[in-house]
Order: sequence, then C-alpha cells, then structure tokens
Amino acid sequence: MPDPTNKKVNFSKQDFSYRLPQELIALEPHSPRDESRLLWVQKHLDSFADHSFLDLPRLLPANSLIIANNTKVIPARLQGNRASGGQIEALLVQETASRTWTCKVKNSSRLKIGEKIFFSKGALEATLLEKNPKGLCLLRFGGEKDLFELFEALGHPPLPPYILAARGEKAAQETDKKHYQTLFAESYGAVAAPTAGLHFTERAKNLMEEAGHEFLEITLHVGLGTFEPLRADDLTQHQMHSEEYEISVAAASKINQAKSQGRPILAVGTTSLRALEASASRGRVTAGRKSTDIFIYPPYEFQIPSHLLTNFHLPESTLLMLVAAFAGKEKILHAYQQAIEKKYRFYSYGDCMLIG
Repeated sequence: MPDPTNKKVNFSKQDFSYRLPQELIALEPHSPRDESRLLWVQKHLDSFADHSFLDLPRLLPANSLIIANNTKVIPARLQGNRASGGQIEALLVQETASRTWTCKVKNSSRLKIGEKIFFSKGALEATLLEKNPKGLCLLRFGGEKDLFELFEALGHPPLPPYILAARGEKAAQETDKKHYQTLFAESYGAVAAPTAGLHFTERAKNLMEEAGHEFLEITLHVGLGTFEPLRADDLTQHQMHSEEYEISVAAASKINQAKSQGRPILAVGTTSLRALEASASRGRVTAGRKSTDIFIYPPYEFQIPSHLLTNFHLPESTLLMLVAAFAGKEKILHAYQQAIEKKYRFYSYGDCMLIG
C-alpha cells in the first residue's frame, strides 16, 4: 500500500486553507436531496462544469462500478444527568466490549469513577469506568434491552459541530435522524455520516442502474477523526483516528475483476475511498474486517478508484487534503473558489463534486 509519508511533503496545513462565507454553510439538506448541485472537476481540463446531481448517470463513463459506504449513523448524542442533577452530554465514539463504549463527555472532570449517569430521565443508565484528561470516558450501560434500539429512541444525531453552532437553539432536530442517514445505511457503527452518499435517493439510484452503472457496497464506520483538526503544521506529524472497515469476499472479487477489465470505479465519498486504499496491495483489494488510520495527502498514488464523488470539506481538514491528493491541490482550491463564487452549499448537508 502506498504510504504518502514515504514521499517528500512540500505542503503544510495552511496550504489547504480558504475562506468561506458563513451563509454558504448548509444547515439543512437540499430538497429533494437528489437535485443538489454538482460541480464536475475533470482532471485533464482547467475548466469546471455546473450540473445537477441527477446528471451523474451521463457524466460517468459507461459501465462504471459505483462503490458506496453502507455504514449506519448511530444517534450518538445522549443527554443525561448526574445523581446530583448536573447535566451531562455524552457522544458515543466506539464500542469496546459488550454494552461498554468509549464516549466523549462534556464536563467529565467533575465525574468520579464508579459514578452513575442517567440518560433521558433514567430510561438508560451508565456507569463511569475510566476517564482521561481529553474528555474521553469509558461507560458501561446497564439493562438488558438492545442498546442500538435505545440509542435510536433516546439519542440525537451526531451532527457536525459547525451545524450545531450555526443553528443555535434549534440544534439537532427530529428530521435529522432521517436526513443524516444515507440510502445505503444498514450497518450500525458510524458517529458521522458518509456525506457524499446523502445525495442518493431511490430515484437517483434507479437512474444510475438504468444507465448501465452497477452499485457495490462496502463498510467503513466513520469516527470522530472526521472532525479532528490538524494540530501540527507538519502533515507527517498528524495521527488519524483508527476506523473499522469491512470488504466482503464477493465485493473484493467484483472490484478486482473491474480493475482487471479496466472498468471505471467511482468511490462514493472519502470514506469509501479510504477503505479501498487501506485494503489495496499492488492494485488489488483484499477482503476482510480490519481497521485503518490511513492519512492520504499529496503526493499519493491511488490504486483503486478512477473517480470520486465528494462534498465540499472544511479548510485545513484531512478530507480536503485527501481530495487534493486525488485531483491536485491547485485544481481543487481553484474549484473551491469557483464553487464559492457560484454560491454552492458547503459541508455535510451541502452540494457535491465529481472528480475524474
């Protein structure tokens, strides 16, 4: 697997910065979702083309293999109280054992090991097993009811911080449980949505298949690392959070067959792309359930996808760096400037771009 850290890096995080007007941050998805705008970025051209997402079937090369992430977002924000009455907010991060989760807890410095936390007025209880200075706590949830059913009933969608901040008092809404979930979602495990998949509807998927394209699903459970900023200017010093991914034997076989036949391969989102590249060796993917902390930034030689569908990402983010590695830094920053001038909607609920 190519490792970008083995190559000379000529960029710092400031090289991936841009200014975005606040009003271009999308706080709600486009309605209908599949009529969001799409910026077509062709690697061999200096110009960019404006389209609707529904134009995607004809923009892709014939007989494309479309690889989507079928992770399902957990309603991971839980509101609770201490026995003393103090308010507690916990964000589920990762399951470590049966009914035991690593969580990011606000004001965790006040909590004591062994203390109980009562979520949703006692509908769900948890005991604090461990904590660290960064606010990460290990919570063991009591009871015998299925935890994912309880999270679905009691939790709130883990919307990105910039949406919560911009909405203010509105915060997470009941409609977000549907909006912040892709058409492909079936495998619980993500604490952030694979946002490029949010544009797909049954109508859009049917149009893709009618045009002769084929869908294939893999899984990468998106973690908190999606929102973690780079703290060092030197890209080689950044450590990504580990995320679990799974590619079935059947999916790996289909992908490798497509590669050998020279078929175009579209990765739906940076999460699908990271799973593909993490599993790749000598231009072929390997099946299995594994974890990856792969950090992709320029320069990087991609092995699997020929095309990428992706939303517009935050300045200086690891996701923007990945996209810049795929298309070229100058081209992507130019495309972002074009998108700003033409008032595309940015970030998780925003518009998208096709790169190929």
